[in-house]
Amino acid sequence: MAVNNSVDPAAWLTEQIEHGDSDLLRSMVKTMAEALMSAEADGLCGADYRTRSDERTNRRNGYRSRDWDTRAGTVELAIPKLRSGSYFPDWLLERRRRAEQALISVVATSYLLGVSTRRVDKLVEQLGIKNISKSQVSEMAKVLDAQVEAFRTRALDAGPYAFVWLDALTQKVREGGRIINVHVLVATAVNANGNREILGLEVSSSEDGAGWLAFLRGLVARGLSGVQLVISDAHAGLVGAIGATLPGASWQRCRTHYLRNLLTTVPKSAQPWVATLVRTIFDQPTTEQVRTQHTWVIDALEAKYPAACEHLDAARDELLAFTAFPREVWKQI
Repeated sequence: MAVNNSVDPAAWLTEQIEHGDSDLLRSMVKTMAEALMSAEADGLCGADYRTRSDERTNRRNGYRSRDWDTRAGTVELAIPKLRSGSYFPDWLLERRRRAEQALISVVATSYLLGVSTRRVDKLVEQLGIKNISKSQVSEMAKVLDAQVEAFRTRALDAGPYAFVWLDALTQKVREGGRIINVHVLVATAVNANGNREILGLEVSSSEDGAGWLAFLRGLVARGLSGVQLVISDAHAGLVGAIGATLPGASWQRCRTHYLRNLLTTVPKSAQPWVATLVRTIFDQPTTEQVRTQHTWVIDALEAKYPAACEHLDAARDELLAFTAFPREVWKQI
């Protein structure tokens, strides 16, 4: 069920956000970049924005706009202007790609594992930014934290969400001086506009029925509705939680996870052939042909690999649930 824990959490989440909701990533990168520039400009002025101080040496004087092309799209940045002299962030020019990677990494990791002043401080260090105080770093972390929390608790009002995918990422984290495994539960869906959207992520100490039940109840409370099909692994606790929280939805067993399970029933030398054979089931153009091909594959496996034959036969309905939907959306499902 869970993704291999060698997966880099920031890279993994960045990919999910890029494909599912680039507006989120773009917005959070913009917020973080502008918070960095604001803090750097305050350092050059000798005092925080709109703060009276005898140590002030300069003042802010509005903003100028500049487009910044990132992998999440073009971000329109508001760069602070100074009354005396000029300001432009060196890191935006000299370390453009490095700055983007560092910003996206800290945004994604903060979303997944929580915002901390240490992560923001490390970001500032990576960019070579000077004159930023610990209090400014703390304030920037609070700004990002507020945006992360707003997204994680937002109302799910872009429904109905016809198709929902559920999966988990296993990740090592430090807790109380110990390194432990946690499970990041993630829900992705197709919204009413036909776009893929991350509904939510939640860190759980265990990938059991109780964790999934609480996660799904939270999504329903935020407005998850109109679900027709849920795609996931056959984890018993997860399947039970789906039935308890989304009673009107049918369930499709994830074919990728299923194939991994099926291949354990045949010798390693036969796995490529069996995998290719099973994939032909999903390449058929009509419901009737899909079901016919499923039967044919079972017959083809029966003589040499009876265990695989029984395994595939038992999974018939849960693997072919997608055929109840129009052919046009099969690829999307």
